[in-house]
Amino acid sequence: MSLIDQLKEQMKAAMRAKQKVRLGTIRMALAAIKQIEVDTRESLNDDQAIAVLTKMVKQRRDSIAQYAAAGRDELAQIEADEIQVLEEFLPQPLTEEEIVVLVDASISEMGASSMADMGKVMGSLKPKVMGRADMAAIGAMIRAKLK
Repeated sequence: MSLIDQLKEQMKAAMRAKQKVRLGTIRMALAAIKQIEVDTRESLNDDQAIAVLTKMVKQRRDSIAQYAAAGRDELAQIEADEIQVLEEFLPQPLTEEEIVVLVDASISEMGASSMADMGKVMGSLKPKVMGRADMAAIGAMIRAKLK
């Protein structure tokens, strides 16, 4: 079953269970996916849908930081609840050790020896870690290892 089908099934379940926050969050995710499908005129596969959900989680984390800084804890809590629902549909995050192993393997596989090779290493890692790790943190790790 595709990720989009899972979202639709869970939306129906949330409707039946009258779970407002869950229902609203899933509808928002499906709307974001549908908007991209309309814009690009093609159906999204699971990897592309995961990228959309990952972006939504990142946006909500940024919002939480801004709301917390402004003292709006009730709005930050709403965003945190939405993150919790969205993360159910994302793959399990990689552990720090798994990330280190993947980065080391990719560096040796690409024969990377300087910062000029960073793009190749990032390109080879992106499909392996999409939705499972923060690319900025991985970039920093690669930078540290190639210096």
